[in-house]
Amino acid sequence: MRHFIRILFIFLAVLPLAACDRPAEDPGPAVTYSVYRHSMDGAPTSTDPAQASHIYANFLAVNLYDTLYRYKYLARPYQLEPNLAEGLPQVSADGLIYTIRIKPGVHFIDDPAFPDGKGRVVRAEDFVYSIKRHFDPKTRAQGAWLWQGKIVGLDSWKENGSNYDQEIPGLKALDDRTLQIQLIKPFPQLTHTLAQGFSAIVSREAVDYYGPEFPIRPVGSGPYRLVSFNSASAVLVRNERFREEPFSLEAEGYDPVSHGHLALDRLEGRVPPFSDRIEIEFITEDAARWNAFLAGELDFVKVPVSQFDQVLQQREPPALKPAFAEKYNLLANLESGFVHTDFNMDDPRIGYHPDPRQNARNQALRCAIIKAFDWQKRNEVFYYGIGQVFAGIIPPAAPEFDQKQDQAAIIRDLAGARKLLGDNDWSADNLPVLEYGFSSSVTERQMFEQFRSFMGEMGYPPEKIRPLTFATYGDYARAFLNREVMLITTGWTMDYPDAENTVQLFYGPNSSPGSNSANYNNPEFNRLYRSSSGMQASDMRTAMYRHMNQLVIDDCATISGISRRLILLWSRKLAALPDRSFVGGYFFRFASVDAAEPESRGAGQ
Repeated sequence: MRHFIRILFIFLAVLPLAACDRPAEDPGPAVTYSVYRHSMDGAPTSTDPAQASHIYANFLAVNLYDTLYRYKYLARPYQLEPNLAEGLPQVSADGLIYTIRIKPGVHFIDDPAFPDGKGRVVRAEDFVYSIKRHFDPKTRAQGAWLWQGKIVGLDSWKENGSNYDQEIPGLKALDDRTLQIQLIKPFPQLTHTLAQGFSAIVSREAVDYYGPEFPIRPVGSGPYRLVSFNSASAVLVRNERFREEPFSLEAEGYDPVSHGHLALDRLEGRVPPFSDRIEIEFITEDAARWNAFLAGELDFVKVPVSQFDQVLQQREPPALKPAFAEKYNLLANLESGFVHTDFNMDDPRIGYHPDPRQNARNQALRCAIIKAFDWQKRNEVFYYGIGQVFAGIIPPAAPEFDQKQDQAAIIRDLAGARKLLGDNDWSADNLPVLEYGFSSSVTERQMFEQFRSFMGEMGYPPEKIRPLTFATYGDYARAFLNREVMLITTGWTMDYPDAENTVQLFYGPNSSPGSNSANYNNPEFNRLYRSSSGMQASDMRTAMYRHMNQLVIDDCATISGISRRLILLWSRKLAALPDRSFVGGYFFRFASVDAAEPESRGAGQ
């Protein structure tokens, strides 16, 4: 184990890491910093938990701030465990009242926002304030959908002017360390929502002190603090006041068979976070990100699909070529989510229209576009043919998934597409211009061009299919959350392992700037969602979810979908199990670069 020294964040902001100065005649032992270098294929524009609407922002939020709960690092299937909370909630017999105690002596980082610059103790009232922010229109928060219509008095608090000094009956701090949440009706997924970046705890002092700058001046109580942040990178350093909780392999769900080759046993009993400094590079271009990894400038990479042939010895099951297996660990799981292209139903050119006849024509146009889409080619060209294509909005990672549901919806049918256009009086002359949105990158541009070629084969004039490009994913997200994008291609990573988390993407009240970027609003779907959202898992609830799935398919509200098989590589010098699913950014605190490089394993490891 290497010897670590504490890092003062003010120096890191302006100086490179270096050994401490010593007299020439007594150099002393070598002093090193533990630095984990992570790469992401997109960039956030904010560190504010209220804006943690995508994986890039969420990774920062859960490291700079605290959430009440998190997922066990290694347990699969995923399991919730306390984070800032002392234990799992005490739940009343009727499932409506949750009582949660938070750990004592947890402090916000030292910051000028507090008197004398000293971070105060985190209190239960801070959680109440943090959730209120999502329902304050001035915040332009993106996480209200998690609790909308679920907590007694929270929605009416917003309607009555969002007065922070006004108490909410269903969201109370009973004392400094005790929270009480009262639900309108049972919501079994509530505890899962308290593990999301959206639920991370901020201080009112910091929000007031920094005002418009708060999104880039985070003041939290998480394992790390921010020292630099821009569109290209972020640098986090260890929060020296983070609570000391020794790491336990057993408690985190360690399995010697699954995890024995990852050197995680070296972490037993140590106190996270294990890295003194985390350098996150936001590199949207696949080639640049891959080259940086091969050059040893990064410890982790999501392998670009263009490199799968170079890396993999076989596709099923994915296994590394020997030269890569000697240097890197491999994780090749189907993602807990999916990629889909939504139609903006709020756009009368393609979505809902007040004229019933035009509304029906728009639906026929959407259905024709879906029929002309070639999922087999999309999978082969961009996902190496190892993604899983499925119909609708319940992905394979969800326990309610049904592989057999409406397979016709994902089979290309050009003749049927052309017939739909003709039967509904669509022609090359009157077809609307399709504006296809994406953040600027070579891969995204190639996906757009493939989409345009698919539509051209149906007879859509190529000049009527136009790119709507944005410099960063953050810019793109802002645009579609403001309903300014006609066709919206996004990937949704499930927040928790329950199909409720994906069907809510099409629940009417969750429309933009909420999670329903399609702005889909089907009364029958909404009724079923309201009825099912308070139910425990059951055959009846599964049947309701699948019915909702079919409604979205029949209304042709989205071109969906595919779950990618992500190929993740990381250096064998790093003791870690990187995760882009439910654990997400929480794994940062457990990433350790001070593990000795283990003996090389076979190509299939």
